[in-house]
Amino acid sequence: MTIRTRVLALACCVTAGAALASAAAPPSIDAAFEKFWSARNPQDAGKAAREIVAAGVTFDEALKRLKAGRVYSPDVKRGMIRLQRRTAAGEFFYDLYVPQTYDPARKYQVRFQLHGGVMMRETGEPRSSSGRGGRGGPLEGAEQIYVLPTSWRDAPWWGQAQIENLDAILDSVKRTYNVDENRVALAGVSDGATGLYYMAMRDTTPFASFLPLNGFLLVLANDRLDVDRELFPSNLLNKPLFIVNGGQDPLYPMRAVEPYIEHLKASGVVVDYRPQPDAAHNTSWWPQVKERFEEFVRTHPRDPLPPTLTWEAGDRDTPSRAHWLIVDKISTAAPGGSLSRPDLNVFSGPGFNHGRDLFARSRPFGRVEATRRGNDVQLATRGVSELTLLLSPDAFDLSKPIVVTANGRVVSNARVEPSVATLMKWAARDNDRTMLFAGELHVTLR
Repeated sequence: MTIRTRVLALACCVTAGAALASAAAPPSIDAAFEKFWSARNPQDAGKAAREIVAAGVTFDEALKRLKAGRVYSPDVKRGMIRLQRRTAAGEFFYDLYVPQTYDPARKYQVRFQLHGGVMMRETGEPRSSSGRGGRGGPLEGAEQIYVLPTSWRDAPWWGQAQIENLDAILDSVKRTYNVDENRVALAGVSDGATGLYYMAMRDTTPFASFLPLNGFLLVLANDRLDVDRELFPSNLLNKPLFIVNGGQDPLYPMRAVEPYIEHLKASGVVVDYRPQPDAAHNTSWWPQVKERFEEFVRTHPRDPLPPTLTWEAGDRDTPSRAHWLIVDKISTAAPGGSLSRPDLNVFSGPGFNHGRDLFARSRPFGRVEATRRGNDVQLATRGVSELTLLLSPDAFDLSKPIVVTANGRVVSNARVEPSVATLMKWAARDNDRTMLFAGELHVTLR
């Protein structure tokens, strides 16, 4: 090989090496965050999150950017918008109502409203936007963004497919409009109220409050509904309820539902019950109740990092999450402690149902009560062998040890180093500026 050939070969090698190094170089932090904010869903956001980590951003910088959030465009649709989601379970249509005065610089309250008449619908085709509440338009109240999803016989509100649907819709709305994450309320009428109770027992984290109207918790005990998971009324302790029932309602009259409402209240659930003695199975009472309804929503924002949680789950549900608590594994052999809250599945009201279970259970389940005071976490568990605590820098001092005591025994006493990877992973999943997690603390109970 001549000297000239060797020089050319070396130059080619250097050029190829530079090209490979350039291709492997991580994107800039600004570009990576731009990709993260423009992601269409949590899966795409997760990919962008990994690029942010690879770009070498510091924890403090990433936290600062996540708390500030994306810049929202003023060039978005307003008024009534008909949308749909295509999934393996079918096409889920929904209507989105955005105020004409929408201002992207301002955070907006969101109200989901679940319609009735589910079992009379054979398809998920869009429903009429006329009427009030049940199967029509929204119960109009305060200026806010309204979401009206659709349910039908094969995809009822009381099913996992609808939990995933509502979560995906909320995530999509938050990627386009400036949503106040701590003011997302879930309301429902008739079958929608039945589905709302199901959601409250299984998917509490995204919502600030639950507002069942003309509904009845015990409808979910009907075998003909073929509810796809076991139900845990104790999970209703985490969020407040605003309940309306009519005295002349032929389906769920006040006299039938009130013993169970009293059971919830006596067991510690925050309930604002507004009976309408002269009302039938309709929302004719809305003009008289509207202001109290909206006041309730306004005065009960979500605490994204509540200091106390109680969460129950079955072995088919794990991992099952409530805010910063995740139940990972159920085991009948797991050690147990003394729970401070009653089991709401055991009816405490008068009559022939006293002491009976509201919902039958055929599979193992477990429950955790968690209380956080500073860097100390107290756990009382029953039937849970593994769990995870999500650690927010807004709730814990991560420069100091976190002490976890379970059933009277210290199970962890150590520092957890803030992690950019963990921060970005949960930010991609939650899409929430107010609920950010810097670490995960796994606890095994033996």
